[in-house]
Amino acid sequence: MRTKVSVFIATSLDGFIAREDGALDWFNEANATVPEGEDCGFQAFLESVDTLVMGRKTYEQVMFFGQWPYGQTPVVVLSRNSISFPPSLPDAVTHSSESPRELYERLSGEGVEHIYVDGGITIQGFLSEGLVDEITVTVIPVILGAGIPLYGSQENDIRLTHVRTTAFDFGFVQTTYSVEKNA
Repeated sequence: MRTKVSVFIATSLDGFIAREDGALDWFNEANATVPEGEDCGFQAFLESVDTLVMGRKTYEQVMFFGQWPYGQTPVVVLSRNSISFPPSLPDAVTHSSESPRELYERLSGEGVEHIYVDGGITIQGFLSEGLVDEITVTVIPVILGAGIPLYGSQENDIRLTHVRTTAFDFGFVQTTYSVEKNA
């Protein structure tokens, strides 16, 4: 069975995952409008995942959250440079400088069945390699005008098939697509 690779991320209406300086103030403000206990399906999604792969910038942003949000879920932080993790993090947090394809093949060989990919550059790399199977994007009702885009330029078109869309009463719209694989 092929290892599944999923993206689960939020963007502004104009497709940015953060401000140009990496700030997420707009996202935090929007989250303040979400009813208590509502997580737009994130916890259920996270429970379906064997390993989370994120880029270094995403890791550094997550470290500002205070408490590590992923519990004991294995997390691989991609970076060309070595990373020194604080002792407060679970041993399940590791570093890799592998390419997306190399990391995918290694994790697949280790029996990982579902990989969650997070962070703009990391997502773009996995998309470029044709490794992503499913993308869930939650659109936050704000237009930033500039920032870090979710999708960078790709060599080829990436065709998607709509799976489902959920509109939340507080204004978020979440859409899931499967990524069409070339025959």
